[in-house]
Amino acid sequence: MSLKNFTLKQLRYVEAAGRLGSIANAATELNISQSSITAAIDALEAGLGYDLFIRTPAKGIRPTASGREALGLIRRFIHQSRQFEEDLGSIGGQARGTVRIACYATAAPAFLPPILRAITKDFPDASIQLLEGNMEQIMEFLDEGEADVAFTYSESVDERHNFVPLFTAPPYAMVSLDDPLANQAAVTMRDLAQRPMVMLDLPRTRDYFTTMFETLGLSPNIAHSTRSSEIVRALVAGGFGFSLLKIRPVDYREEESRYRILPILNPPQSPVFGIASVAGTAQPRMVKTFVASCVTLKENGIFESLVVRPPNS
Repeated sequence: MSLKNFTLKQLRYVEAAGRLGSIANAATELNISQSSITAAIDALEAGLGYDLFIRTPAKGIRPTASGREALGLIRRFIHQSRQFEEDLGSIGGQARGTVRIACYATAAPAFLPPILRAITKDFPDASIQLLEGNMEQIMEFLDEGEADVAFTYSESVDERHNFVPLFTAPPYAMVSLDDPLANQAAVTMRDLAQRPMVMLDLPRTRDYFTTMFETLGLSPNIAHSTRSSEIVRALVAGGFGFSLLKIRPVDYREEESRYRILPILNPPQSPVFGIASVAGTAQPRMVKTFVASCVTLKENGIFESLVVRPPNS
């Protein structure tokens, strides 16, 4: 098979195998046989004249150096073809198609529901695909073409990205009801430095919270660490220490919770949360519409319930 006879469907088979690192997982995702995935890879490798993958029994596949470069080109081509299909289908009617969203996992449960409700109501033909991860992972999803947009903080983006701010998210403290600080209206970083801390130990997140103390000449007393925001809340409620977060939990009810959320007086920095996309990349109409809808939600104050603002801010 020559390259000119290779189909878009077969390219999607190859892309899925490379993205998932497994022929079996790609077959499951695409709901086809493993032999179809293998045949697509074999045919493309024969047409190109070089191997795309190194295949290791029982360990899946991994791309060769040339394969990584080829997969990048394939993803961009698939993205452009999807844009063409969706824009063509939207002519003369409402925007339709799929938006692939990479989400910062600890923030997603709070801010995604109002966004998805609005999109589903206004654009019933839209489809949303979600990819969750820490801040490093979601930017990899975006940069490698697996996501159209990423919900993240401004410090995660650089000159390769566009960024649309949605809200400022000042850090806040979470303390046990048994802590005397729970009776205060707000706390200072110095108040917190004297107590054991439960650290949300995710890439970039740990460094951010540690820097908050160091900027003021303080050092955090990290007693426990976890990669789960749910475990953070459980440990704080159990009296094992305080913690720092930036977006209010969606299910927080002061009268029912075993912990208190308190604003921080004069926080050293307040990060901006928003939508990142790859600069210089034309987006399908549905993706542009999705971003515009998020901006409208921002203007209507939908995200204010997610923020814990310091007094008099």
